[in-house]
Formats: sequence, C-alpha cells, structure tokens
Amino acid sequence: MDRATFACSTAFFRDYSSSSQSSFCLPAGHVDFIDKVESFTYSDFFRDYLIPNHPCVFSAKFTDGWGSRRNWVTWDGKPDFDYLLQKFGDAIVPVANCDVKEYNSNPKEQLPFKEYINYWKEYIKNDYRSSRGCLYLKDWHLSRAFPEQDVYTTPVYFSSDWLNEYWDAIAVDDYRFVYMGPKGSWTPFHADVFRSYSWSANICGRKKWLLYPPGQEDYLKDRHGNLPFDVTAPGLQDKSVYPRYNQSQPPVEIVQEAGEIVFIPSGWHHQVYNLEDTISINHNWVNGCNVAIMWCFLQDELAAVQREINEWKDPMDDWHLQCQLIMKSCTGIDYKEFYNFLKVIAENRISILENGLDDEASAKNTPKAAISTLGMLHAVFDLKRTVKVLTSLSANEDFKKLDLTSLSPPPEALLHHLKAAIDTALL
Repeated sequence: MDRATFACSTAFFRDYSSSSQSSFCLPAGHVDFIDKVESFTYSDFFRDYLIPNHPCVFSAKFTDGWGSRRNWVTWDGKPDFDYLLQKFGDAIVPVANCDVKEYNSNPKEQLPFKEYINYWKEYIKNDYRSSRGCLYLKDWHLSRAFPEQDVYTTPVYFSSDWLNEYWDAIAVDDYRFVYMGPKGSWTPFHADVFRSYSWSANICGRKKWLLYPPGQEDYLKDRHGNLPFDVTAPGLQDKSVYPRYNQSQPPVEIVQEAGEIVFIPSGWHHQVYNLEDTISINHNWVNGCNVAIMWCFLQDELAAVQREINEWKDPMDDWHLQCQLIMKSCTGIDYKEFYNFLKVIAENRISILENGLDDEASAKNTPKAAISTLGMLHAVFDLKRTVKVLTSLSANEDFKKLDLTSLSPPPEALLHHLKAAIDTALL
C-alpha cells in the first residue's frame, strides 16, 4: 500500500458507517473489465474496488500461469475428466442437487469424486438429463486436501485475506473452494458467509452472475421477510406475496468467460448459473475494508436468534450463552471467537511492525510474508480498522454479558497494545 492509498483509506473510513454501505455501492449498471496485468496495481484495486465495494472482472491474462488452467482443461476448453480422475479419483466430495429445494437451499450429499465424474459424463451423453437430477460439486476444500497440487496462485489483489489467515492459524477450516458442475447447474440467491468478499475464477466454462447491491435484497423479500430461493421466478411478480418487488432495481449482470475472475463485493446478494460445463475456484475473504460489515452482520444474526428464543429469556439462566451457541451453529462463529479472530489478525501485524520479517520467513508462503509484501502502511491500516471494530465489540452489551476470563489478553490490554503499535509505526 502506497502513502496516497493509505491517506485515501484513512480519510474514507474516518467517516464511514457500515450501515450506510448501500449508499455508495450502486454502480450505473457497468462492471469494469481489468485487462492490463502489468499496470494494474494492488493500490488501484484497493482504491477503486475494495473501498467503494464495487464489482469488477479480471481478464484471463491474470490466470494464464495457473496449473489448473494448463492441466484440468482439454485442448477444446472442456473439463479434462481423465486428468481429474487420475489426480483426485478417490477423494470424497460434497455434491448438491440443483433440482431439489430444501430449507431454501439445495441438499448435499458426500460422493466419491470418481462417481461424480462418471455421473457428469453420463449427464452430458444424455443431453444434460438424469433421473438423479442436476448435480453440482460445491464447496470442495481441494487445496486443503491436496496441498501438493499445482492448482493456482492467489492474485495479490486478494492477498489481504483475514478469514483464511485466521482459520489456517487454528488449523480448523478454510474458505477456499473448488466448484465443478454441468451446464445448467446453478446456485440460488444468497449473500456470502459473514457478508465477506468473494472472488471466483473460471478454470473452464462460462457463468452468468446476477448481482444486487446491498439494500436491494430488502425489496425482494416476501411479506414474511424471507428472501426468494430463485430471484428469476415468476412468483416474484405477485404483489400479495412480494409487495416491494417492483421497487427493486434490475440486477447487475455479468457473463464470465473461461480464465476470468469475478470480484463480488461485500454484502452483495447474487445468483449464479453455469452456462457450460464449468470448473471454478472460489475464495471468501474479509479484510480491513469490510470487517465492520462482518461485525454488523454478526450483531444482526445474534439479534435474530434472540428474537427467536426470547420467550425463554427469563427462565433460562444461561440464555445469553445459548444465543451465542445457536448463532455459532448457524453462522460458524460467535462473539468470543470473533474476538480471537481479531486478535490473531492484530498480533500478526504487530509482529511485523515490531520485529520485521527475516529472509527465511519472507521466502515462505505464509500470512506474515503476505502482510510484509503489502507493506508496513497496510499493516497499520489493518490495525486501525481492528481497533475500530474491537472497540465496538468491547463496548457491546451482549459481549460484556459473556464470561470473558478465558480471553487472553483481555480486550482492554489488546486495545492498548494495538494503539501503541500504531503510534510507534507512525512516528
């Protein structure tokens, strides 16, 4: 991060309110196409897309060197089933049935990868029909299962990735996925986990994206407050069921070609179709630009849980703890883990600012090496954003009702350390 970008981001977030994100997220229906690999910098992306929370598309030039684009695709641009079976045939993968709706999503099952590929080949032969329905391999943690494989390299623009930095540190999970599906497979209307950013790179095939900026989803809810499963369904025209649908804006539409990367901003709801047999690589990620949006999302999720079980508040001694447990089961995180998430991010940056990075660590593909590559000012920016959100978390009444004695260091001590590190770095 250069000084001009640091100054720009500091000025923007000084007056920023995550609750007003929709006010600056509405492009005029146009999505920028980034084609110049040599001249498009991290600061360009940070300033023009991360801060204003706007989508964009990167050309196939940005993925030219990826192993998956060389090895997973046949000469005519189709999935290379033989190669994929050779490398991953014995893996067990999550597969969704696009033809079945269950609790506003597609039900999943675990299948051997070789069984899924055999299904896919038969599906193509039968003119994209099967008694089993349209099956879509989704959310496969391939990089975690096969770290030795030469699949892809995360572009520098997406390298400030707090989600995967944290979950790698605790060795529990990650938010790096592979998707594989036939023509006609699709993902229903949704916003991404924790209202994170996502990037999605097509290894082969084509996708159509329907994007709605934050706030537009409110017009798409039914009279009970539920979002639609399929935003293109004719039933949305029924005013007695969807009373505000006619106030919604048309979606921003993107057709993504092979090799291209789509950047989906934080909190944008979307629906996605595979127009051809398609393989894609996807990351969800959070950083200093959208961590406040993540925090607002968690507060909204907890409030929804509290409303749902409010009748048991008085007779239940540990009601607040039970609310946290339910929220974690639904979203994957609770307030105490969110604190630990912020702590890991902060401590990694403090370490870089206070101790630097030795040559051996710099040569490794580690979170600290990525932080160092982005520069000291980026580390300071990250700490400033962490202070902002951690201050809000520490003052939150629901957080203060929890047993915080297990948190080390205590929130007040961590905040003091963060502020001191920022002051020292800016001397």
